[in-house]
Amino acid sequence: MNPRTAATAFRIVAVAEALSWIGLLIGMFVKYVPRTTELGVQIFGPIHGGIFVAYVVVALVTARVLRWSGGTTLLALVASVPPLATVWFERRATRTGQLPQGEAVPA
Repeated sequence: MNPRTAATAFRIVAVAEALSWIGLLIGMFVKYVPRTTELGVQIFGPIHGGIFVAYVVVALVTARVLRWSGGTTLLALVASVPPLATVWFERRATRTGQLPQGEAVPA
């Protein structure tokens, strides 16, 4: 896998993971606050779980392809736990040059 493909896949999965968190949080709110339905949790729970696993796998592949340090890799993995932290990590990694963007992609 080339660096551009890894970076693009990471960005897509990081955003998808955050969006699935939002869906799950809304589902949990509806389930526990107005106590109207569990449908949101039943739908978004498995979706979020699958995207979570995909994020971890893509983060490890991206770390290897882009030669991230152990600390950066660990931070990417830890970012998968709090809601929306994957987007924060993606922006941080882009800003610090650890996740290349545009035409200039280091080999």
